Amino acid sequence: MEKGAKLAYRRVLLKLSGEAFMDSSVGYGIDTRVVASIAEQLSEVHRMGVELACVIGGGNIFRGVSEGAQGIDRATADFMGMLATVINALALQDALEKKGVYTRVQSAITMREVAEPFIRRRAVRHLEKGRIVLFAAGTGNPYFSTDTAAALRALEIGADAIFKATKVDGVFDRDPVKYPDARMFHTLTYLDVLNRELEVMDSTAVSLCMDNNLPIVVFNLFQSGNLRKLMLGQKIGTKVCAKV
Repeated sequence: MEKGAKLAYRRVLLKLSGEAFMDSSVGYGIDTRVVASIAEQLSEVHRMGVELACVIGGGNIFRGVSEGAQGIDRATADFMGMLATVINALALQDALEKKGVYTRVQSAITMREVAEPFIRRRAVRHLEKGRIVLFAAGTGNPYFSTDTAAALRALEIGADAIFKATKVDGVFDRDPVKYPDARMFHTLTYLDVLNRELEVMDSTAVSLCMDNNLPIVVFNLFQSGNLRKLMLGQKIGTKVCAKV
């Protein structure tokens, strides 16, 4: 499917967890085969004409709120986690450019040798020129998650929606891995998510989306073709919005 397809979304921010990049055989690090597979899906929707930005977590390397961070000052641990997201962004950039897709990494922490500083107008211009923009280092501030960074960046670039990539089909009433009879929600309101404390995104991110009426779509990135189907308006995963 190339440019010219009737798209349901023109500009999207994709939120990827660092764990999505993880080498499952060792439980941490980067599996380049997985990154290449994700890059293939991104390049497919890019060819359709979608303006695509990404925020990537760093949990496959270091998370500021993880058990491994115990004993480290919280702000310091969060900065360490931000640096981990830069590593992941560079890995995805390399995989995308091997597929012929032009990308830019923009970091909220200045490191000009490896990434551009985040500048909103420049990010929007990159998208308009057909480049995939990878936002790294969260918001640049401790105590804020990459979920909140994703909501913030999506609003700043005028995205139509946030796509939250997971390894399950959507949002469930309980853990579908542990409970086979768990029920999946096809639509939820922001208040449903907050009141039920459902694990969609953290409460700050959900509140930011609610205040600005930005839809969140939670879907299984590892089900082949799902990202393309979403762009074409097919009902995949769980949509979080103002009204059901």
